Amino acid sequence: MAVVVFIFMGACSSERNTFTNRTFHNMTAHFNAYYLADVKIKAVENEVRANYKEDFTQILPVFIPIDSLTIESNKATLDSARELSSKAIDWHRISKWVDDSYFLLGKIDYLQGQQDDALNAFKYVNSMGKDKDLRHRALISLLRLYVDKREYENANFTIDYLSKETEINDENRFALFKTLAYYYETRADQNGVIGALDRAAPYAPDKKEESRINFILAQNYQRAGLDAMAHDFYRRSLDGNPPYEQSFFATLYAQQVAELNATKDLKRVRNYYDDLYKDPKNKDLKDVVVYEKALFEQKQGDTPLTVDLLHQAAKEPGSNPRLKGYIYQKLAQINFEEFKDFRATKYYLDSALTFIKEEDPVATEIQEQKTTLDQYVFHVERIQANDSLVVIAALSPEEQLALAEEFIEREAERLVAEARAKEQPKNSNIFNNLLAFSGKDPGASFYFDNGVAMQQGAIEFNRVWGNRPLQDNWRRRAATFQTSTQQELPSTSPDSLSTAENPILADLPTLESLVSKIPNTPGQIAQLNAELEESYFELGKLLYFDLEEIEPSIENLETLIQKYPNTIRKPEAYYLLYLSQKESGGNYEQYVGRLNREFPDSQYTYSVNNPDAASGNLAALASSRGYEEAYKSYYEGAYPQARQIVKSTLEAYPLTKNTEKLLLLDIMVTGKLESRFRFKSRLESYIENTKDPELVSLARNMLRPMLSSEELAALAPKDSVAVDSTQLQASPEVANEEKVVPADSPFKLNESQTHIFVVALSRSDADAAKNLLSDLENFHAANYPNARLRTGNMNMNAENAIYIISPFANAEKAKEYYLKFSEEFESEGMPETAKSGAFFISIENFQTLNKSKNLEEYRTFFRTIYQ
Repeated sequence: MAVVVFIFMGACSSERNTFTNRTFHNMTAHFNAYYLADVKIKAVENEVRANYKEDFTQILPVFIPIDSLTIESNKATLDSARELSSKAIDWHRISKWVDDSYFLLGKIDYLQGQQDDALNAFKYVNSMGKDKDLRHRALISLLRLYVDKREYENANFTIDYLSKETEINDENRFALFKTLAYYYETRADQNGVIGALDRAAPYAPDKKEESRINFILAQNYQRAGLDAMAHDFYRRSLDGNPPYEQSFFATLYAQQVAELNATKDLKRVRNYYDDLYKDPKNKDLKDVVVYEKALFEQKQGDTPLTVDLLHQAAKEPGSNPRLKGYIYQKLAQINFEEFKDFRATKYYLDSALTFIKEEDPVATEIQEQKTTLDQYVFHVERIQANDSLVVIAALSPEEQLALAEEFIEREAERLVAEARAKEQPKNSNIFNNLLAFSGKDPGASFYFDNGVAMQQGAIEFNRVWGNRPLQDNWRRRAATFQTSTQQELPSTSPDSLSTAENPILADLPTLESLVSKIPNTPGQIAQLNAELEESYFELGKLLYFDLEEIEPSIENLETLIQKYPNTIRKPEAYYLLYLSQKESGGNYEQYVGRLNREFPDSQYTYSVNNPDAASGNLAALASSRGYEEAYKSYYEGAYPQARQIVKSTLEAYPLTKNTEKLLLLDIMVTGKLESRFRFKSRLESYIENTKDPELVSLARNMLRPMLSSEELAALAPKDSVAVDSTQLQASPEVANEEKVVPADSPFKLNESQTHIFVVALSRSDADAAKNLLSDLENFHAANYPNARLRTGNMNMNAENAIYIISPFANAEKAKEYYLKFSEEFESEGMPETAKSGAFFISIENFQTLNKSKNLEEYRTFFRTIYQ
């Protein structure tokens, strides 16, 4: 017995590398640690898959996303698996399961989002592992991690390394091809996804996985317009007993690509959708059926029917909440593109976001689209509300009271009508039949059982008799002698209707609350008008610049000028009207005249007087030099000369970053050459119209000595900060703290200027890349459908042809396009060197480049500044 104990104790040692020792540690590490840890990890992975709701209306993801909530809820399980894996390493160091346990630690780190730790674990297994299959698993896991992090250079290196490996087993081949499909999925390379999944399918571990892969292949073929291939793979995806929902979509889409999209028999197509709708097995998919039918009707050009069907689809039961989001997004698209109803578009997008998760890429896209629409709706609704309140405020008290009573009555009727619409007719029974013989409506019910009828009776009684207490006539007559003679608002308040007996009208406002909301002081009216003035102006700008709706922009700006002729925004409003009328072929000259008559010193006047004036970086530099010269003349006392320089600079370069400084310097000259009244008047106008807070503060400090004590008291404390006029001294406009332009470069840095994107090819490469223009257009249609990007080509010199994509509002927008182009754009025949040598360039710099023809000189500038 002692010998057995001694042998057992010797075998427990993790240091002695004997056969007995190794056998003991291999068995213990495998079954007491590794196996149990692996089971726990697989249980969590299975729960992630079970909790994920597939969205079959979109192309399915290659890998099911890891849900952080599921991982968090299984933290104890994963911690236990980590402890077991660590024990297999620490307690059984001579066993052959150490490397496998390190791999499990990497999987746990990956699931818990600890990417750096997972990266180190997989790298360790790859470099130190002795088992070839395990090393391959680690490399494939490493590849997926690189793709997650969008580290495509490391991913490409890993792919290249794995492509040279031999004897990869079937399990790892499946994982490798599936991860390759994921790699292409993140790069929006549809052909790559198809190719990788096609190679993965034969190695699928089970029929359900193979069925899902075939469904994804079918979806990609359908998006690519290869209907025959799509139909074949949809049919294949029905093998392997897939979930019913997948079978439903596979059958539906297979029918679409085979017949519905090609047939001329519209009645048969509509009957097909109607039959699907009636099938009881599809009770949780009714919204899908109606949505697909709506998309079909949209292809037929029947927009009203499409909208009706989309509204129906939104109300139908369904198992996928995201589909409701797509339905509202489609309604938003139709209202934006077909009806130009920006308000409805905004609210449909709001509804879409309630069904789509915040982290979903679709949600990000909707939020970006909503930014402008939110501002639009805010100003539209503020105009409607404030305009109504201003009109009501102008009425007599009696008229206001009558209006409030009428509103409450209409609201009550509306609420009752809504309740009636929801009231379900009772089933016919023997009592209904008996009532029928007595001449009564068999569908009617007992009065006091009918809530709607009682509400109508209460409203009618209130309308005729007012809000009376429930008492005998003699008590009511006696009470009249005790009432106060003080006049009160006649209450048609539904307080008595908003009790437990009348829940339908619970939210109806009282007459007193409505009347109290009517503005009745000059301050309140002034606030309403100030908000209206702002909203008319901002709405006009928004419509012109962001929504590109010229006529509504003109309407709002003209309303602003008509209603508020003394608005401080008038010069800019005139300028916007000038631009709008000029673009639409209207009478823009009238605004040139108005600006010259009413605002001769405005920068907008200088701009309309010189519409061909230079702009951009060169104009800023020139105006900066002019300002510096005028500033010097001012402090030397040469005031007329300073004024002349300011005027000539503003005429040549009317709208630059120096404009407001030039205008203030001109006012300072006025203080030296003209009357005190004129100086004060110009300062006050400047303060109202200038946007730069530092310049406004400086102007206020110039104004202070000319103000009375009452006017000084009215100044806000923040305006009393002393600012020295030396702040007006010119500073180099091209200075940039982060980016320094090389001294010998002919190119200038102006990131706010319009930019273009350039792909330069040699003559031979341009001949080989025959489809480049069409591929660019397809790329834009897929990724920038609303950006209005234009493509074109021209000869740069005898050696090079260039392809141009434009316009981009500034360098930031151009850089976003550059990054997406570098990562995702592909065109047959275009060499990789041309893709890596592409660049973006400001309009001004492009003019310089077009003169020098020196592409490498600009690329040097581009790399220095932007890369």
